[in-house]
Amino acid sequence: MACACKGKRQQWEVVADGGKGEVVWGPSASQATAKAVAKRHTGSIVREKAKEAANTAKKA
Repeated sequence: MACACKGKRQQWEVVADGGKGEVVWGPSASQATAKAVAKRHTGSIVREKAKEAANTAKKA
């Protein structure tokens, strides 16, 4: 059975170009893993993934 806490847990992603580029990896629940992946992508950063509720705005 899948975990019901998926949307409530803090998640991390790796973003290219110092945070201005596209997401190159993630999301992951492990910040340590995200940092390890970011080391392999020059100029990338690790940031907390935005919550899904913030992305549910209606489109016209």
